Amino acid sequence: MPHASTTLTSTTPTSTTPTSTAEPRAGSDFAPLLRAVREQGLLDRRIGWYAAGTTANLLALAGTVAAMVLVGDSWWTVLLAVPLAVLWARTAFFGHDAGHAQITRGKRAGRAVGLLHSNLLLGLSYGWWNDKHNRHHANPNHVDKDPDVGVGALVWTQQQAEQRAGFARWLTRNQARLFLPMLLLEGIALKVYGFQDLKRQAPRERAVEGLLLVAHLVGYAALLLSVLSPGRALVFALVHHALFGLHLGLTFAPNHKGMEMPDPDGEGWGHLRRQVLTSRNVRGGLVTDWALGGLNYQIEHHLFPNMPRPHLRLAQPLVRAHCAAVGIPYAETSLLDSYRQAFRHMHEVGAPLRSAQ
Repeated sequence: MPHASTTLTSTTPTSTTPTSTAEPRAGSDFAPLLRAVREQGLLDRRIGWYAAGTTANLLALAGTVAAMVLVGDSWWTVLLAVPLAVLWARTAFFGHDAGHAQITRGKRAGRAVGLLHSNLLLGLSYGWWNDKHNRHHANPNHVDKDPDVGVGALVWTQQQAEQRAGFARWLTRNQARLFLPMLLLEGIALKVYGFQDLKRQAPRERAVEGLLLVAHLVGYAALLLSVLSPGRALVFALVHHALFGLHLGLTFAPNHKGMEMPDPDGEGWGHLRRQVLTSRNVRGGLVTDWALGGLNYQIEHHLFPNMPRPHLRLAQPLVRAHCAAVGIPYAETSLLDSYRQAFRHMHEVGAPLRSAQ
């Protein structure tokens, strides 16, 4: 294993996609990287940064609602569904960070932040998201353990595709071209998943989450119906949730689709290999960081889930150099190319079904 100082000071150009898999190494390849990250304080909480960010987001949400009230019952109000969808995505990013214990040190305070941003403001279940997302982080792209690559409306392996029948088979044949239209339904689907998950939760957790989910629906409906006529309110809600789902979907799609998928029957990978080889980073500046909620640093986020969002870009040079030193490919590409790779993977998965027509 390279010495930590050597591992973290080399500079090697990044590759756009991983082209090979490094051989397993004795010991932990992750340990020196973790030590260096801790020494630089990159796992320390940024409570002030998050306080400022969440406050600014809440004020922006309040300003958008005030604008809706001022414009009143007009089709112009429907245009405000666009900034509201963008701000809802920001809210979801804060809920995501709270679930990873990035914002607060205490679990109770973190849950309170998560419930506020997820259940009350968005109508999404914090408990459902945490359970699903933690399983994804533990085994990314593992077909038997990662819920994000399980069989659903879409499938992610040709073996999954071959088991499809009827309408699902047609859907899989065309899933690459249907992906974007399907994302327009995701904003509503996320609400449904949250209510469905309540039966899994413990009674006390179920009561709190269920109450907040209902409070969100009542408040959202009351706002729209007090400002808009029923017809315009319905159009606003549909446009708003369609754009919200599209935004979230386009944020998460580049992260893992088309990347390595561990063999369920093969030997286990260590933490470094498991997280790096299944993840893809997206290049960009501050605008990309803001639009994707820091998830464009997907490799760093998967290696250090509780690392505060503003530290991810600071950790990137350390991670990239360490991967080069231990011989693990580090995938980083542009936003457009990340979509191209994800769509190509979905298209290739459905290829055998198209050829069998």
